[in-house]
Amino acid sequence: MGATKQTRCPACDAVVTEWRNPIPTVDIVIEVGEKIVLIQRANEPYGFALPGGFVDYGESLEAAALREAKEETGLTVKNLRQFRAYSDPDRDPRQHNISVVFVAEADAAPTAGDDASGVGLYDPADPPPLAFDHGNIVADYLAAKKRA
Repeated sequence: MGATKQTRCPACDAVVTEWRNPIPTVDIVIEVGEKIVLIQRANEPYGFALPGGFVDYGESLEAAALREAKEETGLTVKNLRQFRAYSDPDRDPRQHNISVVFVAEADAAPTAGDDASGVGLYDPADPPPLAFDHGNIVADYLAAKKRA
C-alpha cells in the first residue's frame, strides 16, 4: 500500500509523483429520544449506515456534519459534539477514508434525502447490519453512554 504513485504530466510528459492521502469524512450519531437515525444508502456500498459523507474543500468538520445531517435526514441537529475519529484504512471498501464522528440530537422525525433511499429511527442496541465500520461506531457510542 503505497502513499504515492508515479504518473506522467499530460502537458510536458515529465514523471511526477502523485501523492495519495486519506479522504476526510464525517459521520453523525443523531439521537432522537432513545433511538438513533440510520439511513439506507442510495449508492454503493448499499445498506444501512449512519448519516455522513465527505468534507468539502474549505468546510470545517462541524459544518460538514451539520450539512450532511440536513441533506440526508432533513434534520437540523443541535448539541453537536465530537465523539471519536476512525481511521482504519479498510473501513471503507472504496478508498482510505478517515471519519470524524459526531453525536447530535434532534426533535423531529427524519426524512430521506440526498444519498439516502430510506431513513428511520432504530434502537442502537439492536441495529440492522451496518455498512463500513458503523457497527463498531455504534458499539463504541453505546459503551460511552454506559460509562457516562
